[in-house]
Amino acid sequence: MTVSLADIDLSDIAFWERPMAEREAAFALLRAQAAPVRFAEPEISFALPGPGYYALVRHADIVEASRTPEVFSSGRGSTAIHDLGPEFSEYFGSMINMDDPRHARLRRIVSRAFTPKMIKQFEADVQVEATRIVDDLIARGPGCDFVTEVAAKLPLKIICDMMGIGPEHYQTVFDASNIILSGGDPEFIQDVSRAAELLLGAGQRLQDLVVSLAAEGGDNLITSLTSANIDGEKLTMQELGSFFILLVVAGNETTRNAISHGLHLFTENPDQRALLLADLDGRLPGAVEEIVRLASPVAWMRRTVTRDHEMNGHLYRKGDKVLLFYWAANRDEAVFADPYRFDIRRTEGPHVGFGGPGPHFCLGAHLARRELTVMFRELFTRIPQIRSTGEPDRLRSSFINGIKHLDCDFEDVPLT
Repeated sequence: MTVSLADIDLSDIAFWERPMAEREAAFALLRAQAAPVRFAEPEISFALPGPGYYALVRHADIVEASRTPEVFSSGRGSTAIHDLGPEFSEYFGSMINMDDPRHARLRRIVSRAFTPKMIKQFEADVQVEATRIVDDLIARGPGCDFVTEVAAKLPLKIICDMMGIGPEHYQTVFDASNIILSGGDPEFIQDVSRAAELLLGAGQRLQDLVVSLAAEGGDNLITSLTSANIDGEKLTMQELGSFFILLVVAGNETTRNAISHGLHLFTENPDQRALLLADLDGRLPGAVEEIVRLASPVAWMRRTVTRDHEMNGHLYRKGDKVLLFYWAANRDEAVFADPYRFDIRRTEGPHVGFGGPGPHFCLGAHLARRELTVMFRELFTRIPQIRSTGEPDRLRSSFINGIKHLDCDFEDVPLT
C-alpha cells in the first residue's frame, strides 16, 4: 500500500480510524525517515495549543528514551499530549507522571503488591474467576459481546479485590474507566464540549470511593497505601486518590483490551489457534507475549526533553515533547521478522507492549500475563471453538488501542 508523509497526521483522530493496513504502512514510512517527524498537537476544547511533538516510532529510539528518564521526563505529563491544568493533575497526576526520586519512592510502595510472589497469591482467585466467567458463558449459550461478558470481567474483579473494592462498586469503576480512557469516543462522551467536566466527574467519583474505602480499613492495597511512610510523610488523600485512579483504570482497561484482541487474533489466524491447541501449556506463554505485542493496548506515552540531547543521530532540544509509539515499535522491521504476522512461536524481541525498559515499565505486567494466561487456558480448554464474529467495534482513540464490543460465538462448528 502506498502512502505519503502528506497523508499522515497522528494528531488527527481520523488517522486512527483508517484500516489497519493503512496505519501499518504509514508507520513503516515514518520509521524509514532519517529523522523523527514532528506533528502539531491536536485541538481539544480544554487545552491551549502546544508546540507540537516528535513521533518516536522505532524500537531502538523508544528503548533508549525509556532507559534515559533523566532526559526524557515524565514529570510534565505522560498520558496527554497537552500540558493540562492543575485541576486534572489533582485526579490524574499519579506516579506515572513523576520522575525520580519521588517516583522511585512511591513505586516501591505500590510494587510490593505486584511482585511475582504477591501475584502468585492471587493465582487461585484468578483461576476461580476465569472458571466462573466461562461457566456463565456456557450457560448463556452462543452469541454475546465478548468484551462485556468475558474480557472485562476478569481484570475488573481481580484489581477490585486487590484494592478492597466490593462488587457493589464494580459498575462505578467500569463506567469511570471507560470515560477516563475514552479519548473522546462519542459512546462515552456524547457532548465533546463537556469532555473536561465528564473526565473530572469520573475522577471525582473514584476519589470519593477511595476516601470511603480508606476509612473502612481492611487487608488490601488501599490500607497499605494509607499507612505507607515516605521519608517521614504519609500520602495525602489526593495522592492516594491519584494512585487509586491509576491502578484501577490501568489494571482494568488494558488487560481487558488485550484479551479482546487475543480472541480476534486467534479467529483471524486459525493456523495459530491450531498450533496453540496442539500444545496449550507449552505455547500459551509465547501466545500471550505475541498478543500483547500486536495489541499494544497502550499505543503511546509522552515524555518531555529536559536538556539538549542527541539520540540515534537526531538532536532534541530542551522542552521538546516526544511521543513513544509502542504500537509502531512493536511492528519494527528491524526487530521483528514479518512484523505484521501473528506468530505465537515468535522468538524475536523483546516487545514494548508493557512499555520500554526503565523506571516506568508497567507495574502490572506480571498480573496481566497471569490473567491472559488463565483466561485463554480456560476458554480454549472448555470451548476451543470460540471465535469472534464480525469486525471489532474499536475505541475512537489514539492513546488506547481499545475494543469496545466484539461479537463472539461458540456453536459447535469444526475447527479450521
